Amino acid sequence: MTASRQADAFAYRGTPRIFCIGRNYAKHIEELNNTLPGAECVIFMKPASSLVAPNEAIRLPVGVGAIHHEAELVVEIGLGGRDIRPEAAREHIRGLGLGLDLTLRDVQTELKNSGEPWERAKAFDASAPLGPMVSLTENTDLSDLHFELAVDGEVRQSGHTAHMLVGVADLIAVVSRTWALMPGDLIFTGTPEGVGPVQPGQHLKLSGPGLAGAEWTLA
Repeated sequence: MTASRQADAFAYRGTPRIFCIGRNYAKHIEELNNTLPGAECVIFMKPASSLVAPNEAIRLPVGVGAIHHEAELVVEIGLGGRDIRPEAAREHIRGLGLGLDLTLRDVQTELKNSGEPWERAKAFDASAPLGPMVSLTENTDLSDLHFELAVDGEVRQSGHTAHMLVGVADLIAVVSRTWALMPGDLIFTGTPEGVGPVQPGQHLKLSGPGLAGAEWTLA
């Protein structure tokens, strides 16, 4: 991804920070033979240069081993705040969308084995393709949102927020205890089972009832 494309992606969302949640679906934890998080959840961050707008080509890194797709529900913060109570979290949400947490899986395994942080495996440029946001309605049930990822027309991942270990409202509360959330902040809420490798030339499509779909081609 060129520097201009990175700048365009940043302008596309105008987001100051991207928070990502790891190990938030039990079956995904099982498929990677990981352990349940000892704390409330695993939190890591990505830079603005990781964003890729819909219909843009995602340029994958080369020579880094397996690159996996991880489909996720994404929350955009509208009203900032610190120590947000779960019952008040809904008031702080500007919109909901779908995104991908692309992961250098072999690199991540090496980093975990050596006890190092995950940034090189998770926070590389173009690692967070992001679809359009939709506003909440009075009927939006944060615990009953479905989404799926298809690769070349084949459904690879199907997620349901009811299966989250830490739900959307509680995630906002947890993150806001360490960081004062600001308007435009994004929270990638974790991925369900079904992650797997992708390669140049493939077409990725995210969709979900009541959510805006998004598509990308890998280059």
